[in-house]
Amino acid sequence: MRPRDMTKTLLIATAVLGLTAGGAGGVGFAAPARPATVSSTASGTEVAPLAVVNLGLSVTQARKVQCFLERHWEYDGPRDGLLGTGSWQAMQRYLVRWGYEGRIDGVVGTGTVMALQRVLQRAWDYDGLIDGIPGDGTKAAFKRFAEDAWVYC
Repeated sequence: MRPRDMTKTLLIATAVLGLTAGGAGGVGFAAPARPATVSSTASGTEVAPLAVVNLGLSVTQARKVQCFLERHWEYDGPRDGLLGTGSWQAMQRYLVRWGYEGRIDGVVGTGTVMALQRVLQRAWDYDGLIDGIPGDGTKAAFKRFAEDAWVYC
């Protein structure tokens, strides 16, 4: 991650923590929260909390993507407009056709974004680099993809 991106991420995380601690209208400072994990007594493994990564999509647009994933790529979660682990696992199954070679784990990493960029380049006017960085061009093309997915709802 580039230093500028790290700074931006830390600022956003700090703002979210501040709002969580002080409420939407309150002012306050919060100590950094420890990552939430659930310990499984049967296997001794930890489960990470569900991450939602909409890549700039509105809830309505993300619901359309979930309809597409449900129809063709074994998504069986809710159509809640929150692209979480299950949504991204289904998207990764779709992206295998477009060069995704990673694990079907629902993590929106560089490989997932690069494959998504290849899809978006093909039919949704993405003309940026295939670099795995979900910048403005990637997000705009993903919105066009989502708007076209309405036919599956």
